[in-house]
Amino acid sequence: MRENFVIHPNYTHLAAKLGDVLHNFSKKGEYVTKGDRNVIKMVQLEGISFNIKKFKTPNVFQALVYEFIRKSKAKRSFEYASKLIELDIKTPFPVAYLEMFSGGLRESFYVSEHINYDFDFRELIHNPEFKKRNEVLRQFTRFTFKLHENGVNFLDHSPGNTLIMDHGNDNYEFYLIDLNRMRFEPMDFNARMHNFRRLWLSKTMMKVMAEEYAKLYKKPIDGTYELMLHYSRIFQKKINSKKLRRRK
Repeated sequence: MRENFVIHPNYTHLAAKLGDVLHNFSKKGEYVTKGDRNVIKMVQLEGISFNIKKFKTPNVFQALVYEFIRKSKAKRSFEYASKLIELDIKTPFPVAYLEMFSGGLRESFYVSEHINYDFDFRELIHNPEFKKRNEVLRQFTRFTFKLHENGVNFLDHSPGNTLIMDHGNDNYEFYLIDLNRMRFEPMDFNARMHNFRRLWLSKTMMKVMAEEYAKLYKKPIDGTYELMLHYSRIFQKKINSKKLRRRK
């Protein structure tokens, strides 16, 4: 079996220990999430906590695509995280990735530093009474504007993919996770509003965020809100229709 193991220069001293963990993934670490598609575990090495994401084993066709045509999700996650950090956009620090090939990609892992966050964006959706909710929404909007200004089109800009740290005194930090679907490209106003669609925003949330984005982009608030609402409703209708079809 051929392997491709890439580790950040900051962590080369842990290469052997990290490699051992990856090759014995089923026996090492503690589960963070255990899904049908991907598994995430946390391990500690020399007092540092790391998250390891094991991606779902691809089917035969996908395995060949990932070996010869397209970068694996693990490799993309590592490279995109590195690019975000270059742009001063926060994401858990990229540590390493491992690809195992045998007649195509068999297994792949992405390793990042573990961060102790306070909440994720989902909590703002599920709890309308969330403390200082509007302030967090305004700062999250500025964070998203920074992504767009830097040409970062985060295709999975959804509620569970932004972790938030509360440092007190209305100081919040936002970290992107689940990075393997991303494009780096100029974004016009329509593309920017389209990028909000997966966040499942209520109209109340949308009004706060549209007002903030309009100020930053120097666009009319009403037009910003209407376009954000337009794309969000199309997306929500599409997802709800799929759910109804599954129930039949």
